[in-house]
Amino acid sequence: MTDTADQVFFNPLEPGYIENPWPHLAEVRAADPVHHLLTGQWGLFRYDDVFTVLRDPELSVDDANADLTMLDRSRLLEELDELEPSRSILGIDPPDHTRLRRLVSKAFTPRTIQALRPRIQEMVDEMLDQMAADGHADVVDRLAFPLPFDVIAEMLGMPESDKESIKVWSGDLVKTLDPVLTDDEILAARSSAEKMNALIDDVIEWKTANPADDLLTAMIDAEDGGDRMSKKELRDQVQLLFVAGHETTVNLIGTGLYELLKHPDQLAIIRDQGMPATAIDELLRWVSPVQISRRVATADLALRGKQIPKGTFVLTSLAAANHDPEFWGDTAETLDLHRENAGQHVSFGSGVHYCLGASLAKLEAEVAIGSFVQRFGQADIVGEPVWNGRINLRGLESLIVDLT
Repeated sequence: MTDTADQVFFNPLEPGYIENPWPHLAEVRAADPVHHLLTGQWGLFRYDDVFTVLRDPELSVDDANADLTMLDRSRLLEELDELEPSRSILGIDPPDHTRLRRLVSKAFTPRTIQALRPRIQEMVDEMLDQMAADGHADVVDRLAFPLPFDVIAEMLGMPESDKESIKVWSGDLVKTLDPVLTDDEILAARSSAEKMNALIDDVIEWKTANPADDLLTAMIDAEDGGDRMSKKELRDQVQLLFVAGHETTVNLIGTGLYELLKHPDQLAIIRDQGMPATAIDELLRWVSPVQISRRVATADLALRGKQIPKGTFVLTSLAAANHDPEFWGDTAETLDLHRENAGQHVSFGSGVHYCLGASLAKLEAEVAIGSFVQRFGQADIVGEPVWNGRINLRGLESLIVDLT
């Protein structure tokens, strides 16, 4: 691949991309930062452009504003799926977004999140005890996946017996966030959405009749000036918490630990001195658990001399922005847990759609990663990790470590 704008193209399907996307992202960012993708979408790869677009209130996250003439995986999904379009806060604009986010936020306050710390620590300690007894473990299967899943399930009051089914359904659904999908993946997502929706509807019905001290009851009861979420709105927010919220935290913990084990100088900081205040933000910058965030141009958009037509999908490469040397300087490709401005990463998005679960994800990662490193600071990776194959929610499927 050359470095000229008319020949470079973003290709997340090229061999080795999932394992190491950074060289390819750097090449596109340098050669053609406002990039017309082969799929008809436009991609942004510079920090300043990504940050500006994420915060632009004139851009939309609603697929209904997209031009039907372009290749659009979301429209293809809709054609194959008789389910009503989702009303989660991830895919709707103000004022509907403002209304729903206000209602969900009432049950998702910082005080509520911080109150979870002792319980999260207890969960992590139990998981690490089991791993220590074995002497080796898959940290994704034994820690990174079950922790955020168990936390959100316990917060919501979801039935324990459905864990394995939800894991499968969630994996199918997050795949739809990738910019390229196969027909089989679309059909699997449709089937899983139907099953997930049916389960959540049943749980909401049961929880309405049997309220408890949990997040789902709080969401059912959430009220603002007489306004409440409809049954469908409630279901879609719960599905969002399980799918997008859970999967991204799995990637942060699993891939974050993998990167620390590959950078023993940084791992030693946590092991010997404790977790720096900037450490989780730096890991979020470094691994970018969500690689891409999407917007729809609601009017013609001019960027760096390029014209992006109205109705076009604009894919902001959070991963490329988080490694952009024009913003991060000469150390952009250095993992530095003491980086002073690490909190300026865009891994949680920005603007009105900034991730509602950011505080929970950071808390879970802080406890899980910090506890693991301080307990198993001499752990070694066994063999090669297995990646999940997802372009957007990139992370590890398996990471075997020797703890002895």
